[in-house]
Amino acid sequence: MTPRTAEAAEHRYLQVARTLRKEIVDGVYPVGSQLPTEHELCDRFAVSRYTVREALRRLRDDNLVSSRPRTGTLVVPRPSTSSYAQDVMSIDDLLAFAAGTHFEIESNAMVTIDTELAGRTGLRPGEQWLAVRGYRRDAVANTPICRTEYYVNRAFAAVGRMLQRNSGPIFPLIEDLYGVSITEVHQEITAVALPADLAVLLDADAGAPALQMQRSYRTSDGEVAQVTVNTHPASRYRHSMTMRRVKDQP
Repeated sequence: MTPRTAEAAEHRYLQVARTLRKEIVDGVYPVGSQLPTEHELCDRFAVSRYTVREALRRLRDDNLVSSRPRTGTLVVPRPSTSSYAQDVMSIDDLLAFAAGTHFEIESNAMVTIDTELAGRTGLRPGEQWLAVRGYRRDAVANTPICRTEYYVNRAFAAVGRMLQRNSGPIFPLIEDLYGVSITEVHQEITAVALPADLAVLLDADAGAPALQMQRSYRTSDGEVAQVTVNTHPASRYRHSMTMRRVKDQP
C-alpha cells in the first residue's frame, strides 16, 4: 500500500466512524440496538473490512459500542458517573459527548452581540448571531450537566430550523447543510463563580466554583461558523487530554 493510499484509508475510517457516531447520537441506533454487520457496513460505505473494523474500534474507544464474537456490535449507554469527563484528541471526538445526554432548548433566536456577550464569546459587538441556549442533561438520570449556549454565524442561521429534532452538536448540521468543513476548534477554559440563576437550574450552590468552556469552530476558509459556551459546576467536570511526542521526520 503506497503512503497516499494508506493516508486515504485512514481518512476514510474516520469518516465512517463520524457518520455512525452521529447516527448513534441522533437516535438512529438507540442504546441497546445492534449496528449493521461488518459486511453490511462494507457495502453501505463501499470500503474494505479493515476500514470498517477501524471505524468500529474508534466507536469502542469512545465507549459508544461494544463488540463481542457472534453477538455483533451493540450500542451501549455511557458510563454513569458523578462528573462529566471529556477526553478529546480530535474534532471528531467532540461528537461522542452528546451521546447519553439530552439538550433542552430554552431559546432559539437571533441576537445582537453586546459588550458582555462579546467578552464571553470573543465575537464582535454589534454583530447578529443565532443564539441557541439551554441545558444539557444526562439522558438516563435526567440530572443537569451544564448550561450550553450556541452562537451560530448568521450565514448559517437556517440550521436553527433543524434543532428541534437534534440533541447532538450543531456543527455537523452546519457541515451537512452548507457543504463546509470545520477544520479547527479553539478551546479556552476559564474558572468562574456560578451565578445564582444558573445555580438553581444546575442544582448547585450560588457562587460555587464553575468551569466555563468556550469553543470557536472555524471552517477551512478561516470563518468562525459557531461559538459554544458551556458552564459546568466544577465538582462535576473533568477534562482529560493525552499528549504525545512527535517523532522527528527523517
